[in-house]
Amino acid sequence: MPQMDAKQAEKISKALSDPTRLKILSEIQKKHDWLYCVDLYDNINLAQPSICHHLKQLTETSIILPEKEGRNIKYTMNNAVIDDFIGFLEGLKK
Repeated sequence: MPQMDAKQAEKISKALSDPTRLKILSEIQKKHDWLYCVDLYDNINLAQPSICHHLKQLTETSIILPEKEGRNIKYTMNNAVIDDFIGFLEGLKK
């Protein structure tokens, strides 16, 4: 299993440094499966373009995975990437 490199860990750290993105991840985690983009508009008090920007930042780091379903996009957590990121951080303390 390849370990995460410092560049990818840096991108993830930057993506996680925004409170709105953390709230988005929290909303996805609450669903335990998939969260539709439209559900985020109901739970996060931001305009659609702002939410789309935050979702793009999270999908570019592969923390969340998008899947198109008809006219909607749904998102799920990518636990493998999150585990790799946690492993990278744990490797720093050794």
